[in-house]
Amino acid sequence: MTAVEPSSVQAPEQQAVVQFEDVNLAFGDTPALVHLSFSLRPGETRVVLGAAGSGKTMLLKTAVGLVAPDSGHILLFGQEVTGRKESELYDVRSKVGILFQEGGLFDSLTIGENVAYPLLNQHSLQLQGHAPSPEEVERRVRESLSFVELEHTFDKFPSELSGGMRRRVGIARAVVTAPQLVLYDSPTAGLDPITANTIINLILKGRDLRNTATIMVTHRYQDGHLMANFRYNPSSGKIERAESSQLTTRFFVMQEGRLFFDGTEAELRASTDSYVEKFARLGSS
Repeated sequence: MTAVEPSSVQAPEQQAVVQFEDVNLAFGDTPALVHLSFSLRPGETRVVLGAAGSGKTMLLKTAVGLVAPDSGHILLFGQEVTGRKESELYDVRSKVGILFQEGGLFDSLTIGENVAYPLLNQHSLQLQGHAPSPEEVERRVRESLSFVELEHTFDKFPSELSGGMRRRVGIARAVVTAPQLVLYDSPTAGLDPITANTIINLILKGRDLRNTATIMVTHRYQDGHLMANFRYNPSSGKIERAESSQLTTRFFVMQEGRLFFDGTEAELRASTDSYVEKFARLGSS
């Protein structure tokens, strides 16, 4: 299946968490995003594949207003993002968690301070006089680190942790505010297969505990396969194979800024397009 128009139909009772409407962006003569349109509802996952420079990371950056598109509309939680001043985006961004490539931690801050950063910089809470107390910040930070099984690193610095541990801290920081949408930019890049699977299991856990909407850019088809077929069961505390009725993951394949493919994992695997086929192999990286 090769498609430019997304085929999902939004249920009227659920507002889209994020919605792109004919978004275009170019840097000089180089297209970054071309007529990009899609929507994502609570609990749904989009796995974004594609060659280097195909627009994957730019999709994430425009979603939260870090880069403004040349045309089109982007809505976060029903609010227009495009064309707004930086100061006007603080509130809506506070509902979004982001895991940057390589974790994006501040080297000069302790792990506890790194994870606390989003809590201490939620602009809307500061304005409303609802900023959390130092005790509340520490409690939530330790809870978030416990979520990724790294509470013992609270007073350490990023340089004291392995690459996989730093990535787990990045997840803790991304979810510490209990965001409704989390964006992951290549969360398993450069990690060995066992550590990469641990990271995906933590992403699954965060998604399914809070019914979080998720967009994950990745170079590994294995990551998408796990996201599409497994769920976290809070009753057993384990990652388990999902029932077909629970599957809400769709795969995007980007090419030169275009949404070249939008479909289920089965449709991705069945595609005979030579470009799409490159990203539908369990052994691909």
